[in-house]
Amino acid sequence: MRRIISFMHISLDGFVAGPNGEMNWIKVDEELFDFVGKRISEGDTALYGRVTYQMMEGYWPGAGDKPNASKHDKDHSKWYGKVHKVVLSKTMKDTVLTNTTIISDDLAARINEIKQQPGNDILLFGSPSATHSLLRLNLIDGFWLFVNPIILGKGIPLFEGIQDTIKLKLVTTQQFTNGVTELNYIVDSH
Repeated sequence: MRRIISFMHISLDGFVAGPNGEMNWIKVDEELFDFVGKRISEGDTALYGRVTYQMMEGYWPGAGDKPNASKHDKDHSKWYGKVHKVVLSKTMKDTVLTNTTIISDDLAARINEIKQQPGNDILLFGSPSATHSLLRLNLIDGFWLFVNPIILGKGIPLFEGIQDTIKLKLVTTQQFTNGVTELNYIVDSH
């Protein structure tokens, strides 16, 4: 069965964005982009909430074609164009979307259906509201967290409304020169 891995930049105190959705505190550079690029190149399905999807869709389809496009822009734009996208949204319709599936109801059944299909890990990018919904349904199998060296004090938390303890097993860690630390966990089902 395929796994859903939540990929998230977080502050040391567990926030994924500031109180108004600010993400300008997230540290990224070529070293981190290269590391992430290698990992996501194995993925064939990206999972988004509506807000994150619309943000991605507004930038990535043409990002690699711009005259001043960086290596990361070119690589990620190419990957974004070929990866299958699954969007959790009660308001969007998928009538004209290419290589995109919209899930608007029966979340557990629809996600489990996708997890049963052949393929690699399903990467859940950002999308705190979608993450909260999937966590409540025990549908997230791992966390790929990029802990930024900052304490925000307030904002949108990664973990919200957790009812039951979720035990995790650390798979890998990576320290980056910009101060970010990657923590890769899978849910420990024992």
